[in-house]
Amino acid sequence: MKEFIEFICKHLVDNPEDVDVSFIEGRTTAIIELRVAKHDVGKVIGKSGRTANALRTLLSAVASRQNQKIVLEIVEDRDDD
Repeated sequence: MKEFIEFICKHLVDNPEDVDVSFIEGRTTAIIELRVAKHDVGKVIGKSGRTANALRTLLSAVASRQNQKIVLEIVEDRDDD
């Protein structure tokens, strides 16, 4: 699932090299942390949160088949300016 989210998000943003996906899996819950550049957060979240909701829906569908819950966290990467 990590690779799937990473693939989709790298095609949504201007700087795909700044996309970083972490996956933490527990027995009943998995957490996917999606870290993107500050100026790309809006592209990943989408208008009115539609893109983020679509990603969460896809993940929920996959997780339910595995009797698991998945939490997607979208994190803004800090600028090192």
